[in-house]
Amino acid sequence: MDKALEQFLAVTETGSLVAAAEQLLISQPALSYSMKKLEKSLGVKLFERTSRGVRLTVYGETLHEKVLLMRRLYTNALDTIERQRAELEQGISIGTGYSTWILFLKDYVGDYFRTHPNAPINVSIGNAMRCMDQLLAGDISLFIGHRIPNLAGDIEAEFIPLGMATDGYFVRHGHPLLGAPRQVSEIFAWPTSMAFPSETRQRRLQANTSEPQPDRSGHVFTSNSLEACMAFVASTDAVLIHSNLLAHFFDTQGLEQVVTGPDELLPSWLLGIYVLRERRTDPHVVNIIRMIRENAKTLDLTPPV
Repeated sequence: MDKALEQFLAVTETGSLVAAAEQLLISQPALSYSMKKLEKSLGVKLFERTSRGVRLTVYGETLHEKVLLMRRLYTNALDTIERQRAELEQGISIGTGYSTWILFLKDYVGDYFRTHPNAPINVSIGNAMRCMDQLLAGDISLFIGHRIPNLAGDIEAEFIPLGMATDGYFVRHGHPLLGAPRQVSEIFAWPTSMAFPSETRQRRLQANTSEPQPDRSGHVFTSNSLEACMAFVASTDAVLIHSNLLAHFFDTQGLEQVVTGPDELLPSWLLGIYVLRERRTDPHVVNIIRMIRENAKTLDLTPPV
């Protein structure tokens, strides 16, 4: 707000040029000159001097009322700008799969909200192809997912490896596959379920769509909801295919991991962070990447090849 008007308010609130000057940390003659200049610009007298200091004239009272309103509007504007700044500079918009969301990202988001209550938070949960779609559209700043095979060459995204994640196979309590090590061929003889299979329209992101995909095909039940897949598997003989990183979580939800033979080669996927190259040096994005890498150390991932 205008400096002269701030000084005017100080005089009206203290009732004295001397007290107002002390409050404003300026000399009393300088403040008197500023108020006379304000009166001259308005063409009216704002103060009357009394034995106790100064009091407002009718013009001064009108100005006082309006300046108080101006100060409230100015303060509100500053608050609004600060919230907007927080949204632009501190907001989080991350894509992730279920594993990293459950294992550490949900806790980080909760902590972040407590320290940045005005910053908006958006978390999009989906497979890597869906998240890449959103990254390119500008809906998210980065995402955690598996490395996409044969990513189209015109996509300006950088991949930061975190480590290797392996498929796990999970079934209801009492399932015939439990109780002894199994071959992968035995497991796939049973109906299977998977959350977040790739959508056909997302295959445009790859240069060669003939390569095998992490979701594979032929499942009896797929869904964009892991909870729905878990419920289906818990009530049938189907096998849920998901990252072995969630083995402990599935156990708490009533699903057991099928033990595979020691010589079985299980599909493994390189887990990492995708970020657009243009955002790679953004300080806010850099901090989020640092957080993800620190938390990923607790996942006991196999180092990337």
